[in-house]
Amino acid sequence: MFALPATETITALIADPRFILAVGVSFLAGLVRGFSGFGSALIYIPLVSAIYEPRIGVVTLLLIDFVCGTPFAIREARRCNWEQLLPVALAAVLCIPLGALALQYADPVMLRWAMAALVFSLLAVLASGWRYRVTPRLPVSLGVGALSGLGAGAVQIAAPPLLIYWLGGASSSIVIRANLMVYFILLEIVSIGTYWWRGLFASDTIILSLLLGPVFILAMAGGAWMFRGSAEQTYRRVAYLITAVSALLALPIFDGLFR
Repeated sequence: MFALPATETITALIADPRFILAVGVSFLAGLVRGFSGFGSALIYIPLVSAIYEPRIGVVTLLLIDFVCGTPFAIREARRCNWEQLLPVALAAVLCIPLGALALQYADPVMLRWAMAALVFSLLAVLASGWRYRVTPRLPVSLGVGALSGLGAGAVQIAAPPLLIYWLGGASSSIVIRANLMVYFILLEIVSIGTYWWRGLFASDTIILSLLLGPVFILAMAGGAWMFRGSAEQTYRRVAYLITAVSALLALPIFDGLFR
Protein backbone atom coordinates (compact mmCIF):
# COMPACT_ATOMS: atom_id res chain seq x y z
CA MET A 1 0.00 0.00 0.00
CA PHE A 2 1.03 3.63 -0.36
CA ALA A 3 0.06 6.89 1.34
CA LEU A 4 -1.31 9.83 -0.60
CA PRO A 5 1.46 12.37 -1.13
CA ALA A 6 1.50 15.57 0.88
CA THR A 7 1.30 18.96 -0.82
CA GLU A 8 4.97 19.45 -0.03
CA THR A 9 5.81 16.31 -2.00
CA ILE A 10 3.88 17.52 -5.04
CA THR A 11 5.52 20.94 -4.86
CA ALA A 12 8.96 19.37 -4.53
CA LEU A 13 8.40 17.18 -7.59
CA ILE A 14 7.30 20.12 -9.73
CA ALA A 15 10.11 22.38 -8.46
CA ASP A 16 12.72 19.75 -9.24
CA PRO A 17 14.58 20.87 -12.44
CA ARG A 18 14.28 17.32 -13.73
CA PHE A 19 10.50 17.68 -13.95
CA ILE A 20 10.67 20.02 -16.96
CA LEU A 21 12.78 17.46 -18.80
CA ALA A 22 10.26 14.74 -17.90
CA VAL A 23 7.42 16.88 -19.28
CA GLY A 24 9.27 17.26 -22.58
CA VAL A 25 9.92 13.52 -22.79
CA SER A 26 6.28 12.77 -21.97
CA PHE A 27 5.10 15.06 -24.76
CA LEU A 28 7.40 13.48 -27.34
CA ALA A 29 6.52 9.94 -26.23
CA GLY A 30 2.79 10.65 -26.43
CA LEU A 31 3.12 12.20 -29.89
CA VAL A 32 4.99 9.17 -31.19
CA ARG A 33 2.57 6.71 -29.54
CA GLY A 34 -0.41 8.39 -31.16
CA PHE A 35 1.19 8.38 -34.61
CA SER A 36 2.79 4.94 -34.74
CA GLY A 37 0.88 2.88 -32.16
CA PHE A 38 4.15 2.13 -30.38
CA GLY A 39 7.36 3.94 -29.45
CA SER A 40 6.34 5.61 -26.20
CA ALA A 41 8.40 3.13 -24.17
CA LEU A 42 11.36 3.32 -26.56
CA ILE A 43 11.56 7.06 -25.89
CA TYR A 44 10.10 7.49 -22.41
CA ILE A 45 11.65 4.59 -20.49
CA PRO A 46 15.33 5.12 -21.35
CA LEU A 47 15.17 8.91 -21.03
CA VAL A 48 13.08 9.13 -17.84
CA SER A 49 15.22 6.34 -16.37
CA ALA A 50 18.24 8.57 -17.05
CA ILE A 51 16.48 11.61 -15.56
CA TYR A 52 15.24 9.78 -12.44
CA GLU A 53 15.73 5.98 -12.23
CA PRO A 54 14.36 2.87 -14.01
CA ARG A 55 11.66 2.19 -11.41
CA ILE A 56 10.13 5.65 -11.89
CA GLY A 57 10.42 5.51 -15.66
CA VAL A 58 8.81 2.08 -15.94
CA VAL A 59 5.96 2.49 -13.45
CA THR A 60 4.91 6.01 -14.48
CA LEU A 61 4.74 5.04 -18.15
CA LEU A 62 2.68 1.96 -17.32
CA LEU A 63 0.07 4.04 -15.51
CA ILE A 64 0.08 6.90 -18.03
CA ASP A 65 -0.05 4.73 -21.14
CA PHE A 66 -2.79 2.49 -19.79
CA VAL A 67 -5.12 5.38 -18.95
CA CYS A 68 -4.33 7.34 -22.12
CA GLY A 69 -4.08 4.42 -24.53
CA THR A 70 -7.21 2.45 -23.64
CA PRO A 71 -9.68 4.70 -25.57
CA PHE A 72 -7.47 4.48 -28.67
CA ALA A 73 -7.16 0.69 -28.34
CA ILE A 74 -10.93 0.25 -28.11
CA ARG A 75 -11.36 2.26 -31.30
CA GLU A 76 -8.65 0.29 -33.15
CA ALA A 77 -9.82 -3.20 -32.06
CA ARG A 78 -11.95 -3.68 -35.18
CA ARG A 79 -8.87 -3.20 -37.40
CA CYS A 80 -6.74 -5.84 -35.63
CA ASN A 81 -5.64 -9.11 -37.12
CA TRP A 82 -6.68 -11.23 -34.14
CA GLU A 83 -5.13 -14.37 -35.59
CA GLN A 84 -1.74 -12.63 -35.40
CA LEU A 85 -2.40 -10.92 -32.08
CA LEU A 86 -3.81 -13.55 -29.73
CA PRO A 87 -0.96 -16.14 -29.66
CA VAL A 88 1.64 -13.41 -29.16
CA ALA A 89 -0.39 -11.76 -26.40
CA LEU A 90 -0.97 -15.05 -24.55
CA ALA A 91 2.75 -15.91 -24.43
CA ALA A 92 3.63 -12.36 -23.39
CA VAL A 93 1.14 -12.33 -20.52
CA LEU A 94 2.65 -15.52 -19.10
CA CYS A 95 6.18 -14.04 -19.15
CA ILE A 96 5.47 -10.59 -17.65
CA PRO A 97 5.94 -11.73 -14.00
CA LEU A 98 9.43 -13.02 -14.81
CA GLY A 99 10.38 -9.66 -16.26
CA ALA A 100 9.01 -7.85 -13.21
CA LEU A 101 11.46 -9.74 -11.02
CA ALA A 102 14.32 -8.27 -13.06
CA LEU A 103 12.95 -4.74 -12.57
CA GLN A 104 12.76 -5.25 -8.82
CA TYR A 105 16.15 -6.85 -8.23
CA ALA A 106 18.51 -6.09 -11.13
CA ASP A 107 21.09 -3.28 -11.03
CA PRO A 108 19.53 -0.08 -12.52
CA VAL A 109 22.53 0.84 -14.67
CA MET A 110 22.76 -2.70 -16.02
CA LEU A 111 19.06 -2.56 -16.85
CA ARG A 112 19.59 0.67 -18.80
CA TRP A 113 22.44 -0.84 -20.82
CA ALA A 114 20.20 -3.81 -21.56
CA MET A 115 17.44 -1.46 -22.75
CA ALA A 116 19.83 0.29 -25.11
CA ALA A 117 21.23 -2.98 -26.45
CA LEU A 118 17.71 -4.25 -27.12
CA VAL A 119 16.77 -1.12 -29.04
CA PHE A 120 20.01 -1.03 -31.05
CA SER A 121 19.55 -4.68 -32.00
CA LEU A 122 16.07 -3.92 -33.30
CA LEU A 123 17.37 -0.99 -35.33
CA ALA A 124 20.07 -3.09 -36.97
CA VAL A 125 17.56 -5.72 -38.07
CA LEU A 126 15.06 -3.22 -39.44
CA ALA A 127 17.66 -1.02 -41.16
CA SER A 128 19.13 -4.06 -42.91
CA GLY A 129 15.94 -4.34 -44.94
CA TRP A 130 15.36 -7.92 -43.79
CA ARG A 131 11.85 -9.26 -44.32
CA TYR A 132 10.44 -12.70 -43.71
CA ARG A 133 8.58 -14.13 -46.69
CA VAL A 134 6.51 -16.87 -45.09
CA THR A 135 3.75 -16.89 -42.52
CA PRO A 136 5.34 -17.69 -39.13
CA ARG A 137 4.09 -20.81 -37.41
CA LEU A 138 2.60 -20.92 -33.93
CA PRO A 139 5.95 -21.63 -32.14
CA VAL A 140 7.42 -18.47 -33.70
CA SER A 141 4.44 -16.40 -32.55
CA LEU A 142 4.74 -17.79 -29.03
CA GLY A 143 8.49 -17.09 -28.96
CA VAL A 144 7.98 -13.50 -30.05
CA GLY A 145 5.33 -13.07 -27.37
CA ALA A 146 7.57 -14.54 -24.67
CA LEU A 147 10.42 -12.15 -25.49
CA SER A 148 8.02 -9.24 -25.61
CA GLY A 149 6.49 -10.18 -22.25
CA LEU A 150 9.90 -10.38 -20.58
CA GLY A 151 10.74 -6.91 -21.91
CA ALA A 152 7.38 -5.56 -20.79
CA GLY A 153 7.74 -6.92 -17.27
CA ALA A 154 11.33 -5.75 -16.82
CA VAL A 155 11.37 -2.32 -18.47
CA GLN A 156 7.97 -1.84 -20.17
CA ILE A 157 9.71 -2.17 -23.56
CA ALA A 158 7.69 -4.83 -25.35
CA ALA A 159 7.90 -3.50 -28.90
CA PRO A 160 11.26 -4.74 -30.32
CA PRO A 161 10.35 -8.39 -30.98
CA LEU A 162 6.94 -7.33 -32.29
CA LEU A 163 8.41 -4.76 -34.66
CA ILE A 164 10.67 -7.34 -36.23
CA TYR A 165 7.70 -9.71 -36.40
CA TRP A 166 5.06 -7.33 -37.82
CA LEU A 167 7.01 -4.54 -39.55
CA GLY A 168 9.15 -7.22 -41.17
CA GLY A 169 6.13 -8.78 -42.82
CA ALA A 170 3.57 -7.71 -45.38
CA SER A 171 0.85 -6.28 -43.11
CA SER A 172 -0.27 -2.72 -43.78
CA SER A 173 0.58 0.11 -41.41
CA ILE A 174 -3.10 0.35 -40.42
CA VAL A 175 -3.20 -3.28 -39.24
CA ILE A 176 0.22 -3.10 -37.55
CA ARG A 177 -0.76 0.06 -35.67
CA ALA A 178 -4.08 -1.47 -34.56
CA ASN A 179 -2.38 -4.69 -33.43
CA LEU A 180 0.13 -2.72 -31.37
CA MET A 181 -2.49 -0.44 -29.80
CA VAL A 182 -4.58 -3.37 -28.55
CA TYR A 183 -1.63 -5.57 -27.65
CA PHE A 184 -0.07 -3.01 -25.32
CA ILE A 185 -3.30 -2.49 -23.39
CA LEU A 186 -3.69 -6.25 -22.88
CA LEU A 187 -0.14 -6.44 -21.53
CA GLU A 188 -0.57 -3.38 -19.35
CA ILE A 189 -3.56 -4.89 -17.58
CA VAL A 190 -1.40 -7.83 -16.51
CA SER A 191 1.59 -5.57 -15.74
CA ILE A 192 -0.48 -3.39 -13.40
CA GLY A 193 -1.58 -6.44 -11.40
CA THR A 194 1.95 -7.83 -11.33
CA TYR A 195 3.57 -4.56 -10.23
CA TRP A 196 0.94 -4.03 -7.54
CA TRP A 197 1.55 -7.52 -6.20
CA ARG A 198 5.33 -6.89 -6.20
CA GLY A 199 4.87 -3.58 -4.33
CA LEU A 200 6.33 -1.42 -7.11
CA PHE A 201 3.75 1.37 -6.91
CA ALA A 202 4.80 4.22 -4.62
CA SER A 203 3.53 7.74 -3.98
CA ASP A 204 6.21 9.42 -6.11
CA THR A 205 5.30 7.34 -9.16
CA ILE A 206 1.57 7.90 -8.65
CA ILE A 207 1.87 11.68 -8.45
CA LEU A 208 4.32 11.93 -11.35
CA SER A 209 1.90 9.89 -13.44
CA LEU A 210 -0.91 12.31 -12.61
CA LEU A 211 1.27 15.31 -13.46
CA LEU A 212 2.66 13.94 -16.73
CA GLY A 213 -0.47 12.14 -17.92
CA PRO A 214 -2.35 15.19 -19.32
CA VAL A 215 0.71 16.17 -21.36
CA PHE A 216 0.97 12.64 -22.74
CA ILE A 217 -2.67 12.31 -23.77
CA LEU A 218 -2.78 15.68 -25.52
CA ALA A 219 0.34 14.77 -27.47
CA MET A 220 -1.09 11.32 -28.23
CA ALA A 221 -4.23 12.86 -29.71
CA GLY A 222 -2.03 15.08 -31.87
CA GLY A 223 -0.03 12.08 -33.06
CA ALA A 224 -3.20 10.18 -33.97
CA TRP A 225 -4.31 13.15 -36.06
CA MET A 226 -0.94 13.22 -37.84
CA PHE A 227 -1.25 9.51 -38.74
CA ARG A 228 -4.34 10.05 -40.85
CA GLY A 229 -3.38 10.01 -44.48
CA SER A 230 0.31 9.31 -43.87
CA ALA A 231 2.07 7.17 -46.48
CA GLU A 232 3.14 3.59 -45.73
CA GLN A 233 6.82 4.40 -46.26
CA THR A 234 6.56 7.46 -44.01
CA TYR A 235 5.17 5.32 -41.23
CA ARG A 236 8.07 2.87 -41.43
CA ARG A 237 10.71 5.61 -41.63
CA VAL A 238 9.30 7.33 -38.55
CA ALA A 239 9.37 3.98 -36.71
CA TYR A 240 13.06 3.54 -37.54
CA LEU A 241 13.94 7.11 -36.55
CA ILE A 242 12.18 6.73 -33.20
CA THR A 243 14.23 3.62 -32.51
CA ALA A 244 17.57 5.20 -33.46
CA VAL A 245 17.24 8.43 -31.47
CA SER A 246 15.88 6.81 -28.32
CA ALA A 247 18.61 4.15 -28.30
CA LEU A 248 21.36 6.75 -28.64
CA LEU A 249 20.13 9.12 -25.95
CA ALA A 250 19.38 6.27 -23.55
CA LEU A 251 23.02 5.26 -23.18
CA PRO A 252 24.28 5.84 -19.61
CA ILE A 253 27.29 7.72 -20.98
CA PHE A 254 24.93 10.60 -21.81
CA ASP A 255 23.62 10.98 -18.24
CA GLY A 256 25.24 14.41 -18.01
CA LEU A 257 22.63 15.71 -20.44
CA PHE A 258 19.82 14.96 -18.01
CA ARG A 259 21.28 15.57 -14.55
